[in-house]
Amino acid sequence: MTLRKSLVNIALKWEKQFGVAPSITGIVGEYDAARWVGLSEKEYSACMQGVAAVQKGYDFKYKNERYQVKACRPSGKRNSKITKVPNVSNYEWDYLIWVRYNEKYEVQEMWRFGRDKFEILFDEKQRLSPKDMRMGKQLFPPKKIK
Repeated sequence: MTLRKSLVNIALKWEKQFGVAPSITGIVGEYDAARWVGLSEKEYSACMQGVAAVQKGYDFKYKNERYQVKACRPSGKRNSKITKVPNVSNYEWDYLIWVRYNEKYEVQEMWRFGRDKFEILFDEKQRLSPKDMRMGKQLFPPKKIK
């Protein structure tokens, strides 16, 4: 069993026992985004050594490009859905990736923005939604070729 799967299983057990899942969505999102863009688990581990839980500007680097990740998961309560996406507090990154999970932390969709496009579209916007994030480049699920 992978470490990610173990973490998710423990979080889901915690949620079942105590009603609220531990705050793992962000770190799982960073891991999944890093793996999606091409970092191996070993490379991701190496690049995260010595990094603070909150570092200014970006979450990880890959091929000399800085990635900021935002991830969302519905609470799992009846009729729960994602209506708000966390906004960025700076533009010290090259790409932003948004990851939407289901209640079991399974990736449902993943979208990427370059910094310039994101800033043009959303710099003045106070509240971001999943609909806004779908204006980026779709990474997952992959678009079907017709």
